[in-house]
This record gives sequence, C-alpha cells and structure tokens, in this order.
Amino acid sequence: MGARTKARKRALDVLFEAEQRGVPVADLLAQRVVEPGTEASLPQYSVDLVEGVLEHAERIDELLATHAHGWTVERMPAVDRALLRLGTWEVLWNDDVPDAVAVDEAVSLARELSTDESPAFVNGLLGRIVVLKPTLLA
Repeated sequence: MGARTKARKRALDVLFEAEQRGVPVADLLAQRVVEPGTEASLPQYSVDLVEGVLEHAERIDELLATHAHGWTVERMPAVDRALLRLGTWEVLWNDDVPDAVAVDEAVSLARELSTDESPAFVNGLLGRIVVLKPTLLA
C-alpha cells in the first residue's frame, strides 16, 4: 500500500471517528496529530486531506447533496460520506492528484471498508463531480 493510500485511510479514520463520537473534526485531528493512538504518527497528507475537507465542507456537502440522486448526505453510509468528502476535495481542490487516481482510491477504500453497493455509488458520484469540475470551479 502506497504512502498516499495509507494517508487517505488515516484521514478517513479521523473523519469517521469524529462523526461517530460526535466531536468536532478539527479537535480530533489536533488530538491525533499529538497522540496518534495505536498507530504511527498521522502523515502530513492525512492532515492536508482533513483540513481541506474542513475548509470546503459546506460546498462539498452541497455538491454531494445536489448530485447524489435519491440520497441525502445524512442518509449515506458514514464511511461513504467520509470517502466522498475526501474524494471531492481531492478532485476539486488538490491539483497534485489526478482526478482518476482520487476516484480510484476512494472506490478502492469503499470496496474494502463499506457495503457491497458502495464502490459503484462512490464511483458514480465522484465520476459526476469529475465531469462537472470545470463548471463547479468557475
């Protein structure tokens, strides 16, 4: 598993844990940077991902709600919601990662960690974000 793949998984862990525990993501992130728990220190790319999602959270959720036909953001499985937030941030605001890589990584994590339907759902929604990217950032 590559370094960025591991960093994405750790960022997902932070977003998921914060939601499950009902604590602010920024607070948990700060805690994980200082006290990583049972794992190695949090990679810088994990921090960048979580901070990016936090910075654009409102716009990301608006886009997900708009383009997830038949699903509200709140109704999505928690893992999918966190993956879609990470993937959307990478596609729209991280020029260092090719869009296809961001989508593939999110789909791979969905396959590993979520429901049987999740990979197709994540792929479809992030694929729509990729197609619309030029209009979303205008």
